[in-house]
This record gives sequence, C-alpha cells and structure tokens, in this order.
Amino acid sequence: RHKWITFLVDRGSILLIVYTAFSEGVVDGIWLRVDLMSLAGVILADLGLLSLVLATTTVLSRRLGFSREDEIAIVFCGSKKSLASGIPMINVLFPAPMVGLMVLPLIFFSQIQLMVCAMLARRYARRAEPGWARSELAPDGRVAPRAGRSPSARRVGLGDEPPGAGVF
Repeated sequence: RHKWITFLVDRGSILLIVYTAFSEGVVDGIWLRVDLMSLAGVILADLGLLSLVLATTTVLSRRLGFSREDEIAIVFCGSKKSLASGIPMINVLFPAPMVGLMVLPLIFFSQIQLMVCAMLARRYARRAEPGWARSELAPDGRVAPRAGRSPSARRVGLGDEPPGAGVF
C-alpha cells in the first residue's frame, strides 16, 4: 500500500548513513592520508576477498548437490555485506577520527560487489534456458511449454523467465 514511501525511506536512510560516514572521512582528511598505492591495495584486497567468497560459495553449493536455483541464491547471498549494517558497526568499534578510513574498504567492496554480481546475474540468466526466445512467452510472461522440452525445462523457476527478469 505504501510501497513507494517505504522504498524512499529505506534507500534514503542507507544513502544518509553512507554519505555521513564518507563525509566524516573527507573532513578528517582521509584523502590526504591514503596514497594511490594504498588505495590500489585496498581495491585489490576487496577484489580478492570477493573472488574468494564467490568461488567458495559456488564450489560448495555444487559439491553439496544443491539445485541450480539454490546455487544462485547461495552465491549471491553469500557475498552480501551491507553498507547499512557495516557502517554502524564501524562507528561502534572505532573512534570517530578513524571511521572514514575504516569505511573506505567497505564502500569500495560494495561497489565492486554490485558490478561483479550484475555481471554474474547476466551470465546466470543467459545460461538459464538454452534457446530461449521472446516468442516463447505465454501471456502471463512465463515461457510457454513446447513439445520436446525436458521436464526440468518445464518447471517454473529461474529458467522459465526471460534473462534478467526478477534478478534484482
């Protein structure tokens, strides 16, 4: 009923939390204390950590025999670290002058994660249903059953939606 208001309050509060933390860092001179090599090291560490988590969740979900749909959920949920929950924890754990410096890796991780997960979502969507075509869509938006399709391809799920539908 109040979906739009809830959306604005949710996203607005996250934006304010991130903006406040980042602004504190700028005021505290974070860009004067972090040189280019250190920044590159933080970005490489974030990339390494995200790669490790994505690889681990992918391998474990496959070895443990989860379905493809469960694998997708495990991979995407396993790497999620929220700025909205991370920044308040940093505020509690570290003194005010260090908050900006501590938030920097989290902000970079979040941005890298969004870009990498968007690429993964497109990749999973492309592999969802070989031969998928818009002409196969039924009036309700689902893939219409056709003769010769395997039972698993007829199941309602990720493979029955157009690439990118419902990913975010």
